[in-house]
Amino acid sequence: MIAEIISALNVLTKPLAEASACNARTSKEEALLLSLRGNIDVLLEQLHGNNSLQEARRLREDVLVDASWYLNDTEDVIWSFVQECLLLLLSLARHLSAELKLFQQTPAPSAKLRTPEMAPPLPPDVLSFSQQKTIGTALQFVVSFGLCPFLAPGVGVPLGHRSAFGAMVEKMVSGQTAAGAAHQLLTTTTMLLRFAELSSLATLVFTRHLGDVIAALCQLGYQPQKSKMTSSTKNVQELSEEERRNSRDALQSLLVKVYQPVVIKELLILQGGAKQSGPLGSSASSRSRGAPDWLRRLCGQLLSERLMQPNGVQAVVRAILEGGTGGSDWKKCDSIAKILTACPQQSESAETYYKQVCSQILELLHIKDALTAQQFQCVATRAALNLLQEKPRFAQPYLLVPVLSPLYHCIVAAADADCQVAVEEWEMTQCVEDIKKIWVVGNSPSTTLLRALEEVLPVVFTLFCFTKQNVCNLRAPCQDILLWYLSHAETSAVLSLLRQLSGLQDLKNDVATGFHFSPGSNGGVQLGCRVGCSDEDDALYEKLTGEQWRLECLTRLLAELKDSDVPGDFFLDLLQELTSWTAVAEEEEEKDGQHLNISSMTLLEVEQEQQARLARQGHTLALLQVLAAMVESLQHTVILRKNLQVIDFIGSLLQRACIVLDKANGVLIENPIETQTLSMAMGLVATLLSEPQLSPDVYSSMSRLLRPLATLSQQHPEAFIQELASNLRAVIATHGAYHLTSSAFSGSKDGNRPPESDILPSKKRSQIETKTARTRPPSPPSVMNKLKQSRIKEPTSSEMSRSSKAFSDWLLEACHPDVPTRAFALRKLTQMVQSRDREIVQAQEKVLILFLENLDHEDSFVYLSAIQGLASLADFYPERILERLLKDFQQGSSLSTSNKDQSLEFRLKTGEVLMRASRAMGELAPHLGRPLISVFLRGTRDRDQSVRASSLSNLGELCQRLDYALGPLAQELSSCLTALIRTEKEAEVRRAAVHVITLLLRGLSDKTTQVLGDVLLDLYRALKWVLRSDSDEVAVLHARLALEELDDVMRSLIFPKPKLEKKIVVLP
Repeated sequence: MIAEIISALNVLTKPLAEASACNARTSKEEALLLSLRGNIDVLLEQLHGNNSLQEARRLREDVLVDASWYLNDTEDVIWSFVQECLLLLLSLARHLSAELKLFQQTPAPSAKLRTPEMAPPLPPDVLSFSQQKTIGTALQFVVSFGLCPFLAPGVGVPLGHRSAFGAMVEKMVSGQTAAGAAHQLLTTTTMLLRFAELSSLATLVFTRHLGDVIAALCQLGYQPQKSKMTSSTKNVQELSEEERRNSRDALQSLLVKVYQPVVIKELLILQGGAKQSGPLGSSASSRSRGAPDWLRRLCGQLLSERLMQPNGVQAVVRAILEGGTGGSDWKKCDSIAKILTACPQQSESAETYYKQVCSQILELLHIKDALTAQQFQCVATRAALNLLQEKPRFAQPYLLVPVLSPLYHCIVAAADADCQVAVEEWEMTQCVEDIKKIWVVGNSPSTTLLRALEEVLPVVFTLFCFTKQNVCNLRAPCQDILLWYLSHAETSAVLSLLRQLSGLQDLKNDVATGFHFSPGSNGGVQLGCRVGCSDEDDALYEKLTGEQWRLECLTRLLAELKDSDVPGDFFLDLLQELTSWTAVAEEEEEKDGQHLNISSMTLLEVEQEQQARLARQGHTLALLQVLAAMVESLQHTVILRKNLQVIDFIGSLLQRACIVLDKANGVLIENPIETQTLSMAMGLVATLLSEPQLSPDVYSSMSRLLRPLATLSQQHPEAFIQELASNLRAVIATHGAYHLTSSAFSGSKDGNRPPESDILPSKKRSQIETKTARTRPPSPPSVMNKLKQSRIKEPTSSEMSRSSKAFSDWLLEACHPDVPTRAFALRKLTQMVQSRDREIVQAQEKVLILFLENLDHEDSFVYLSAIQGLASLADFYPERILERLLKDFQQGSSLSTSNKDQSLEFRLKTGEVLMRASRAMGELAPHLGRPLISVFLRGTRDRDQSVRASSLSNLGELCQRLDYALGPLAQELSSCLTALIRTEKEAEVRRAAVHVITLLLRGLSDKTTQVLGDVLLDLYRALKWVLRSDSDEVAVLHARLALEELDDVMRSLIFPKPKLEKKIVVLP
């Protein structure tokens, strides 16, 4: 039966030969009408005369009985063709529905009759590709002839904009009478929906004609009635109210059933109207006409309904972004975010809308599909940031609170005997990842975001400290979150937070007492109840180690802020606090020295006084601990990266020195630390002032040093410090107009100043002279050069090496059992080799054997000296020495006294000698390196992996010095390296092979393409294979380095640096 109906559809839709053979005088419109009329006649003739189509004719007649819409006496050929197509399609749908119902009622075959290889029976509504193609052709005729021509202007995409054939059909239909056009549109749309009631047939309809069906239903159900009829709306008014209501219900049912992203996409197209350029010959008004206002409002309402449905946000995102590329859809993501931010008018209330939308925005952050996750997360991030900026009243409770709720729960968690886990692992992981996506990736540091993150940042830091102790996938996100806040928040808020995290202030909003983080089963972290420690000593130790670890993690975090002023500002803030503590230390010491009048105090007051004193001391110790940790862990380029921070640092040191002076009351300071600190501060000031050009801002900042320098110049007991402080103060006050002289640094005094003997007694003058010699800052380069020139000339190394010992004595000492004596003798013999001593030249063989024997020594000081001596011998006498070394490298030691059990160790040490000799060859490498290459290539096939690795290492050192001499060996070398990279099991050997390629490319540089042109592609593929397939991280790192070298070579070849050259041409 299905084949008969499909055959009838083929007869109806296939062009007739007579119609295609029309003469040239027949127009296209007339030829189309003749073809349609002929196909109808042939179909009816075959249905009544062909016995093979009797079942199809019977089924068509059954459908025709119920088809009240069918017109027998119509003269419209096009509508008659549409009617016949609809009859056949409905016949097919009725037959498939009956067969499918019977198939579902038939019991499945028993399990005994079925075999594992037997496929399940196919339902009867499964169509072949050719059958689907025939049905699709019929549907296209129905839509083109019976639906699109009757759409009002601006509703849907006009038929004339789709193809030239569509323009012709549109012209033919519009030229005929429009009587009954609305009912024809209603009939076509209703029958298509009835045909699509079966799921297998609905796919054929809605995959290609969904937009046209939606446009027709919108027009039938929602086009407003007008009292004054026009040619375009007259027929729409003929529809009854029931028919319009049925059209609206059908539209709502269709929009619910179809995949929502497709529906949204079609509604967006329908709302935009037809703005394409029309066909040739169409008027400008018809081409520029857009969707009518009623249709735009309707589509907007329908789109809002789609948006406010469950998963509506995701449907909107998919509708707009599906099919695009991630790199070109940033504008689309921003547009979607703006759409989600605006509350539609159809919403019950703004709060209801944002409550529903915000939860769906957060769901976009959790999509795991790798293909769409990036775009969806981009939309979610942009939408969240827009909501926080434009609608903070709704974004705060419905967006930020759900995101941060696991961290809030960590703060307010209450101990429960039945619950061991307060925050699950997946909740913590999702929370941290969402924070990173919104705060860090979004990178929009608004006040709302910073304030919300600040409340939970202590918990994030505690979590970060825990992840640093274990292998955890939350370590990097936590670090990124903390660094983002420290880089974007205000300085005062950052300093306050750092004080809390370092323990200098009471920590707010930390993990609740009695809870702690523990590792999860999937590499994450969960919050659980802490098991109490019964031993007080263990509890105290755990607390102290925890505080120390938090401080270490904080310093590591500050070390990552290399381009920020936060570490320096925090360090200077602590240093200023330490200086202020020094100022009040004297008062506290006086109070400690005095006995408290306990008789006039209650016990509570006495206890409070003691606790306050202990708290001050504990705070001071904590402050010193933080400062010590920062100085120890952070480099000076991180702490003091700007001149202004250096000036603040100097100011703190000078202020501290002034406080110490006030305590000393003019007495000489005996504390060497204070003296060295002051000297360092003065030296830093002098160094800053010695720069060639200082900006006015620097001098303005240094003006704060004038007061402490004045105090030092007047009150310091050392005359040198007084004069230096006075000179520095003069330079700062005059903005460099007063220049420092060398006498200011060397300690000489001005002529107008009275001598030291007139100011201080002799005893104190001797003390000052001693202290001045210890604490004087470094002299300027000019003074130091003069001092160096005036020194007594010291003996040179060659003069020191001369000794009265004979050459034979050094040979004997090189065999001495005492290790220092033997090593020194070997060093002495090496120096004699380097200086080409006459006795060494005559006794080359003895010295060579001596060095080879010492290679077997177990002490590193001895055998390293022997290695250096052999390398020197090979450098000055290469022909004979290299031959012996190569033989020993291949076969082991040839000496009879050698330990055979240590043959491998001896060969590796010999390889080290050969590597040093290769480095020293220089331009002689192409001449001397031929034998070495063959030996090293054979060594790559040695049974021991260490020898193979050593051979490859030596090969790399040698090949990078061969230049063009490497050309004949390139193929052999490439084959060896690629084979080792792909087949070698030992990771150490694969690393060495990849490293050889790196050294090779580095040595050849711009000659790479000339020398390795034939094998460069093979080497590149081998490196890429390592990146993709090698499991060893070190080998992958070497491959990346090699690819970087290759990239530099190719860039210099493709984009050579421009050379500025002058050419002089002599004209004839």
